Amino acid sequence: MHINQQQRMIVNRTFDEIQIGDNASLTRTLHADDIKLFAIMTGDVNPAVVDPEFAHSGIFREVVAHGMWSGSLISTVLGTQFPGPGTILIDQSLHFARPVRVGDTITITITAKQKFEHNKHIILDCLCLNQDGLPVVQGSAEVLAPTQKVERQAMHMPDVTFDNKEERFNRLISRVKGLEPIPMAVAHPCDRESLKGPVMAAQEGIIEPILVGPESKIRAVAEEFDIDISGIRIVDTKHSHESAALAVTLVRTGDAEALMKGSLHTDELMGEVVSRANGLRTARRISHVFLMDVPTYHRPLLITDAAINIAPTLEEKVDIIQNAIDLAHILGIPDPKVAILSAVETVNPKIQSTLDAAALCKMADRGQIKGGTLDGPLAFDNAVSIEAAITKGIKSSVAGHAEILVVPDLESGNMVAKQLEYLANALTAGVVLGAKVPIVLTSRADTAETRTASCAVAALIAHANRKKSGA
Repeated sequence: MHINQQQRMIVNRTFDEIQIGDNASLTRTLHADDIKLFAIMTGDVNPAVVDPEFAHSGIFREVVAHGMWSGSLISTVLGTQFPGPGTILIDQSLHFARPVRVGDTITITITAKQKFEHNKHIILDCLCLNQDGLPVVQGSAEVLAPTQKVERQAMHMPDVTFDNKEERFNRLISRVKGLEPIPMAVAHPCDRESLKGPVMAAQEGIIEPILVGPESKIRAVAEEFDIDISGIRIVDTKHSHESAALAVTLVRTGDAEALMKGSLHTDELMGEVVSRANGLRTARRISHVFLMDVPTYHRPLLITDAAINIAPTLEEKVDIIQNAIDLAHILGIPDPKVAILSAVETVNPKIQSTLDAAALCKMADRGQIKGGTLDGPLAFDNAVSIEAAITKGIKSSVAGHAEILVVPDLESGNMVAKQLEYLANALTAGVVLGAKVPIVLTSRADTAETRTASCAVAALIAHANRKKSGA
């Protein structure tokens, strides 16, 4: 949410200018984020107003505004309109007649009732009516009115942006609620985050983890960090290489429908995955997608490939894009907008990524890439900013609205993804596509929450695979 304070002139009414019966009004509509902002400012996190589940069990059966939200609007009128700057509040009495609900439009009217010449005090009636003309707050205020005229421009207030990462996490997790947990082989979960992640996902009902690794080490980690692994199957191994091999074997034999990297190195796990003899290859090139929920961007972002293919060829990029498009469909994006990124938005024979972008777009025109709308080359700015695209004269249905960002190489993709995660507070999930099953491939630095979010994406893919196979 952005609260934009527009500049305007503020002019007061002095004691001598005010006549009995004079009044001023202000109208505001209550939004859900107004309640959050008021709670943040005051520290009043009464569950009756900030917890929807609790509020629905209360007297009003829904979230309502803090009572003093309306009271604060009275102060707004007093301080900015009537009497305005220079006003000092001496006394106030308010009666709260009925709740203010999200979506209600409140009109606050302040009316001069009495004046006292000896001390320049004024008593004012205060009335707040909702959109139905019913009073929600009424009362009176005594103020010391200004005696000198003030006319000045209102101070510019910064934009306020709300970012609730926990809420975004819960929104992703809610997408798999009600689905049957999928069995997932977890290779070598031998540190805190790599063990806590699958356990959290199991507690959320997303997966049924099979922990593959040295049992004594796994139990020691669980005990040290108070992670409850009771009832979770453990397959004992001697070392990380064996953990990777056995985890892949569990998938190949049908005991697991997804694979997850633990605290071993990526090369160990992926070496087993791509093994021609005993791996999980398909006809499709294996690639990685970062799914990112960025609070400052209006769409979900899929970034590919930032973890598997170091410097993909044109042919490999076809599979990388198709993998991402197929995932977008599973996530409910029927015609994803795909931006082929480069440093510039024009074809330059000296920059290979621009040549690849042009070729990929033409291949999509010819049906060699299906299910999405491609455009490129596009620089990062005009891929995600419609203002940047307009400024540069780019006419494109993708520019400014990209949902899939196809990066030139692993280095650039990894930098973009990590910048969004650490500088823009993006919620991140990572999954490998193109193998027989989805693979949760997270960084060793990733938190348990990131791993759980990645499990949710893998679960959606696994259920989509079930539908394809008719299971």
